[in-house]
Amino acid sequence: MTRARQASELALSPHSKLKVGAALLAGSGEIYLGANIESASHSLSVCAERVALLRALMAGEREFKAMAITAFEKKGEEWVEKKGITPCGACRQMLAEYAPGLVIYLNDGRHYRIEEMLPEAFM
Repeated sequence: MTRARQASELALSPHSKLKVGAALLAGSGEIYLGANIESASHSLSVCAERVALLRALMAGEREFKAMAITAFEKKGEEWVEKKGITPCGACRQMLAEYAPGLVIYLNDGRHYRIEEMLPEAFM
């Protein structure tokens, strides 16, 4: 979770004011970080989970063990950790396809296998 928190510091979220960080542990032992990058055209924004996955895939990784996810939201002048943020549907789909069996750890202590987070029809 520490690495996911570090990744969230790299987020560019001028629209949502939500900085999301993800840390993906590959089978090789390497950890790939991702942060959300937003666009005024919302559909062009990219989630932290997909950034981490794509970085790992481009580095040649094909096996994945775990991902930690956290988020911070702007409250006045401070950034406060938002508990229990989960991957969006697009992230869940890509993680299920490229990282079957992946365990996702949330910052509220819960964890799930990626397959538990998607309807069977999308597997």
